[in-house]
Amino acid sequence: MKYFWFLFILLFVCVDCNSQSSKQFTNPILAGFYPDPSICRVGHDYYLVTSTFAYFPGIAIFKSNDLVNWKQIGNALDRPSQLKLEGAGVSRGLFAPAIRFNKGTFYITCTLIDTGGNFVVTATNPEGPWSEPYWIPEVNGIDPSLFFDDHNKAYFIYNSVAPDNKPQYDGHRTIRIREFDIAGMKVIGEERTLINGGTDIAKKPVWIESPHIFKKDNFYYLIAAEGGTAYNHSEVVFRSNNVLGPYISFEKNPILTQRHLDPSRKNPITSTGHADFVETESGDWWSVFLGCRPYTEDYYNIGRETFLAPVKWSDGWPVINPDHAEVQYRYPVPVPSVSNQQDIKYSGNFILTDNFDSDKLDYQWMLLRTPSEKWYSLSERKGYLSIRTRPQTCSEKTNPSFVGHRQQHLKGSASTSIEFAPQSNDEKAGLLVFQNETHFYFLCKSIDDNKPIIQLYKSTTDASTNSQMELIASQNLPADTNKELQLKVEAKGGTYSFLFALKKDEWITLKDNVDAKFLSTKVAGGFVGCIYALYTTSQGKASASKAYYDWFRYENNDDVYK
Repeated sequence: MKYFWFLFILLFVCVDCNSQSSKQFTNPILAGFYPDPSICRVGHDYYLVTSTFAYFPGIAIFKSNDLVNWKQIGNALDRPSQLKLEGAGVSRGLFAPAIRFNKGTFYITCTLIDTGGNFVVTATNPEGPWSEPYWIPEVNGIDPSLFFDDHNKAYFIYNSVAPDNKPQYDGHRTIRIREFDIAGMKVIGEERTLINGGTDIAKKPVWIESPHIFKKDNFYYLIAAEGGTAYNHSEVVFRSNNVLGPYISFEKNPILTQRHLDPSRKNPITSTGHADFVETESGDWWSVFLGCRPYTEDYYNIGRETFLAPVKWSDGWPVINPDHAEVQYRYPVPVPSVSNQQDIKYSGNFILTDNFDSDKLDYQWMLLRTPSEKWYSLSERKGYLSIRTRPQTCSEKTNPSFVGHRQQHLKGSASTSIEFAPQSNDEKAGLLVFQNETHFYFLCKSIDDNKPIIQLYKSTTDASTNSQMELIASQNLPADTNKELQLKVEAKGGTYSFLFALKKDEWITLKDNVDAKFLSTKVAGGFVGCIYALYTTSQGKASASKAYYDWFRYENNDDVYK
């Protein structure tokens, strides 16, 4: 039995509790770093996958029966043999998975950027096990997706280079297609270009990508992202009478974007795009897509999240979020008869506590890159997560002693209780707020002159010192601080506060008003979001120490859900 419990404060309620149609759900449906969503329906159930980049296990898989309440049921790449991430930057690794179902088999296509290229994994049970990757070396591109036509043919669709690899402008890409042999798990036949540049090449559209094809009313529809994955992101649509084209662009493209809206609007959702469509059993259409929630201007730390909005069809063309200019935080539930039957732990305001009483880590925890050895344990000391202190650091492109949970809200906190007896100044353990290898804060316990100390470090890339971190705050601890020490990070939009406690919940501020913009995507770059990590390192030195974490608590209080 798993003693992983959640207390969720659901802040969306029905106007008339006796009316199913008046119920609403809260966006994002997957809060925090859950980008590049792809979705499919099988019978009564929906399945959704998102990108995981350099985190392990790879490709999170979710299940829902109402499109609103999601439960993670596994990861497609949960064995080291399936996924090699050593040397990958945190924003490299796995790009843009897509999930499809055909005749009893689930298929996930994805790109392992830099080292493997495009691949397909399969399973008859979405909870796994999933196959070893079938690599598709013939395809030069990213963001692959499968389409199964109704005449027993399958197609592999992807983003690729400009024609003859000679771009007319920066960001000039194409969408291409090849027939896919399901039995041989390989592409066959001639490669064809479906889209050159984007909606109108005369206007030099950039970064056409993440293509999906589906069929409705005898038309083949191709949807794709355009404009880059940042503020100018959008979703566009094309259609054809033939799966191989030619495709014409919808004259009212884009069918989703927020780039034209007032940047100073209240509680903005920005950078929307990279969408996928699904039809409910009742015939309604919905779209999942990524978006961002900045706390000011274009600054956000929590990465790209998964949102849900209705799709309306008019004159044979779809439009996402048709009744509003702004993507909404609340819409009527898609499937009223079954909504709110599952716990919601990915949306709205909630509190989460892990007491580490299970025999395995919950799916919400992630490691940084693929482990080559087992350096953590939930059985060594019952009720504790034991993490071995190792030389690897989070500044390196390797697998450090790092167990991470996403920062899912603009405002809130992460806290933990740790027992750690360092033997040298180099040994440190505590709570990390991590965006990438060069942008993080580390609140930790260590020793200085053989005396216990609490320290706050900021990552640095100062070439003159060749140091990975600089000390920005510290405080000596009582000599008898050998047992549990509580650590806490509070997120307040544009700032963080770092606290500790020697007695339960008697918090002492070590440093307040620490710049959170340093960990924003705008400053740090990349495609991921901040991670709260239970982390220990001996900074390149041998160590026999271990850190014991008694519990982890995540709570938030985003204003938009009040």
